[in-house]
Amino acid sequence: MEHDDREALRLQPSDPDALVQKDRVVQIIALVKPFRAQAVLAALEAVDVLAGTVREAMGYGRQKDRLHQYLGSEYNSSFLPKVELAVLVREQDAPAAIKAIVGQARTGRIGDGKILVLPSYEDYLSW
Repeated sequence: MEHDDREALRLQPSDPDALVQKDRVVQIIALVKPFRAQAVLAALEAVDVLAGTVREAMGYGRQKDRLHQYLGSEYNSSFLPKVELAVLVREQDAPAAIKAIVGQARTGRIGDGKILVLPSYEDYLSW
């Protein structure tokens, strides 16, 4: 084992809470109805968002088995259009971001979407 490796092992704290990074970044992925996406983005302007992306997506859930018409014929569509918003925020800003998303995305009907919160590790982020 190299001298640097031994030094790194010696410096690691034994308390697991000491390993928690105070300025950790989390990724919030929200799947929302397309007509609510602009309102959600406007609400997120009040939060300190580090980075973000917006994508069109197709969702599958409890609202399946809808009939649609295309060129005069009906077809069954199990996947419904959604918008996927992925934003990176500091961990302390995550509750405000989630509250902003839920406040604008929720309609009270089936198919409002989902929110996922994933930790990111600083070692793998590059700005």
